Amino acid sequence: MASSSTTSLLESCRIAPAPGGAAELSLPMTFIDIMWLHFHPIRRLLFFEFPCSKAYFLETLVPKLKESLSLTLKHYLPLAGNIVYPSNTENKPIIRYVAGDSVSVAIAESANDFDNLVGNHARDADQFYDFIPQLQLITDESGDELIQLLAVQVTLFPGRGICIGLANHHSVGDASSIVGFIKCWASISKHGGDEELLMTQGESLPLFDRSLVKLPPGVDSIVWNHSKEIPLQPPSFPLPTNRIRATYVLNQSEIKKLKDLVLARNPGFVHTSSFVVMAAYIWTCLVKSLTAGEEERADDDEDDELETFLFAVDFRARLNPPVPGNYFGNCISYGLVRIRHQELVGNEGFFVAAEAIANEIKNRVNGKEKILAGAKNWTTEVRSVAQKRFFSVSGSARVDLYSTDFGWGKARKLETLSIDGQKYAMSVCKSGASEGGLEVGLSLPEVKMAAFADGIKGS
Repeated sequence: MASSSTTSLLESCRIAPAPGGAAELSLPMTFIDIMWLHFHPIRRLLFFEFPCSKAYFLETLVPKLKESLSLTLKHYLPLAGNIVYPSNTENKPIIRYVAGDSVSVAIAESANDFDNLVGNHARDADQFYDFIPQLQLITDESGDELIQLLAVQVTLFPGRGICIGLANHHSVGDASSIVGFIKCWASISKHGGDEELLMTQGESLPLFDRSLVKLPPGVDSIVWNHSKEIPLQPPSFPLPTNRIRATYVLNQSEIKKLKDLVLARNPGFVHTSSFVVMAAYIWTCLVKSLTAGEEERADDDEDDELETFLFAVDFRARLNPPVPGNYFGNCISYGLVRIRHQELVGNEGFFVAAEAIANEIKNRVNGKEKILAGAKNWTTEVRSVAQKRFFSVSGSARVDLYSTDFGWGKARKLETLSIDGQKYAMSVCKSGASEGGLEVGLSLPEVKMAAFADGIKGS
């Protein structure tokens, strides 16, 4: 938790999995898990409008949250454990839970303006770090380093609402996995136990068996050999961010207009998904707004005049045979689109971007035989992209965290702080305020956010 005169820590504790689960669990890390070893933690805030007193919060809600978290961790043991990063790098890291492992939980109270925090307008990004916990990195007696996988903070805004802040290490699981955990915790909290969950969703409880994902042989070692060359750094906050956060909602009718524009231009267009048109629209608006800072590109050579769009792809259902949807871990590939800067900022930029993103999905992402092709080169390719200007996506158009209900009603606002750690990125999820809509979060320097806001109004 970042220090603030308006937010105070009330309690710090650790929550262990409830009895009844496995005594220990050790999971090998696939090459996809290993690829995320040096990535910054994924940080999410879920705000709930639920006016209550401090006494009710501490005496009723906090005990229920602790108990339900303990029951949830019984089903999600890896989250209570650690990555064991070996001192002898001839060995690969593993994800391990042993009896005694637990999740750190902070209970806090804040006098910050709740209504300002849950708005969509531009706000100082730094203030949100008062409500998110830090992950820890420690060295055990054998010299191995242990990386904490999950930390939680629950913050009360007296008389207004509650914020649940979660930080997790990406190597333990992708968005689908962590959202499944959050929804499971919420369900257990709401119903006062896991009996209903086991009766209604028992078949969707997480599966940890790494053999379910048929990956190319030998890739784990190739990726680990690349990864171990990078020194392991403790997770840290990117403070000060020197950024402004804002949220933009594209409702169903606006998305339909974008689709209609694409189809009118190209009636044969075969992949006019909401994600494709949203991503093309935001990407082109962003790059146009950044053109005001062309001094960044003044010395670029011809090759560097490429704008790059990087997005994650869940391939559970895309493999042959498919991986069950409740597989817990990282089961994601990526799409990579490159377009020349002048094309992207031109009058046809939106159409060029939509076609390029759709073609990447069609030709690389949706091909069952292609999605893992070249997997041994993924690390090299992503690193090469990271050396240049690129725009990336956190989250998914299929993710619905707004329906999360701990017993206080659905979430009022989701903030994905992870995008603060990247130069240009957006968060994406299903909209909580617009059925069929998408919500996009951006984090930019103030001048660039203002330019983007002006650009999107005029587009």
